[in-house]
Amino acid sequence: MRRRSPFHRSTPARTLLAAALAVTGLLPLTAGASPAVGAVPTVVSPAYTGDDEAEARQLSPELQARLDEAVQRVMAEAGIPGVQVGLWLPGRGHYVRAFGVADKETGAPMTDRLNMRIGSETKTFTATAVLQLVDEGLVGLDEPIARYLDGVPCGEAITVRNLLEMRSGLFPYSADDGFVNAFLSDPDRVFTPQELLAYGYRHDNEFPPGTRYQYSNSNYILLGLLLEKLSGRSIESFVHDRITAPSGLRHTLFPQGTELPSPYAHGYTNQTLSGEIADSTHWDPSWAWSAGALVSDLHDLKHWAKDLATGTLLSPATQEQRLTMLPTGIPGADYGLGIFNIGGWIGHNGSLPGYESLTVYLPEECATLVLLLNSDIVTQGSEPSTLVGRAITSIVTPDHIYDIPPGK
Repeated sequence: MRRRSPFHRSTPARTLLAAALAVTGLLPLTAGASPAVGAVPTVVSPAYTGDDEAEARQLSPELQARLDEAVQRVMAEAGIPGVQVGLWLPGRGHYVRAFGVADKETGAPMTDRLNMRIGSETKTFTATAVLQLVDEGLVGLDEPIARYLDGVPCGEAITVRNLLEMRSGLFPYSADDGFVNAFLSDPDRVFTPQELLAYGYRHDNEFPPGTRYQYSNSNYILLGLLLEKLSGRSIESFVHDRITAPSGLRHTLFPQGTELPSPYAHGYTNQTLSGEIADSTHWDPSWAWSAGALVSDLHDLKHWAKDLATGTLLSPATQEQRLTMLPTGIPGADYGLGIFNIGGWIGHNGSLPGYESLTVYLPEECATLVLLLNSDIVTQGSEPSTLVGRAITSIVTPDHIYDIPPGK
């Protein structure tokens, strides 16, 4: 049985553990043998130089060496093919590196300029778009979703806020056995949002809305439909015109199909019917849509981390609502409106077959951490992005460690 963090997961087959509720995944953990420590090839990208003070100089050579060793050790222990790391610490410097390979078949190195799928970090964009409609008076946070969309089980009681904060009680469609089999039997299949929700609607709601936290992709598919209905535009065009373009995110987009914009890193997963590791680079992401289909790169996500955490695109009042965090049942982890706080780091993580990401901002130090990995294979109950994030923050911000306990 696979146990998954309750935060990031646009994931079809793995367990979504939220508070005391565990929905059992279908596939066994078959990550294969991990290579010995030190087996990771070191491919360090050229230093990235930006315009702001946090990028004016690199971290000290001693600190860089400690971080290099920590990342490579985790990669070797967890069998991660490649990682991009971006760390910006105002007053101390920056650290931008790429390790390992982007393509296991050719051995092409990972670099910090490759596009990757970012999974449930998509939710931060969907939530921001919905909150912009709140600012415009088109959506009420505490209005029932039934006011805007028909056919939602208990929709008269589930509010827009409940959906954003993962407290609706709607069964996650990505945990339905029929969906898992349909997707993994044909990873090229194109799903509509209505088809996705239908898998979840087969099940009774899990609990009365607002009473508990449970991570559910169904919430964010509904929010995507809400956005499209009230804006009269596709989510792709709305997010581009109202979020990525104003934020200067030139490499962040909804893919039109199975393609990834070049250059890109290949992704590797064991979320297959056999449990064998597969190249999932061009699996169709329509099954994750507004919950997890976006593509981005390291440097776009660096800028997005601050915009998201500080509310650049929202009114101060709405951003205050967004950052009102509630407990999840996981020690040290709270969730707001499409955003989390773990150890003081604010942001989101993401995972879908073959890829993981983490984009977080530490307000106390105005620090930013971005990770992009081309594997989602769990090691001893922990996500690879969590392992790398914990290793890095334990060194640079020991009072603010990013960590999710194994099996949570």
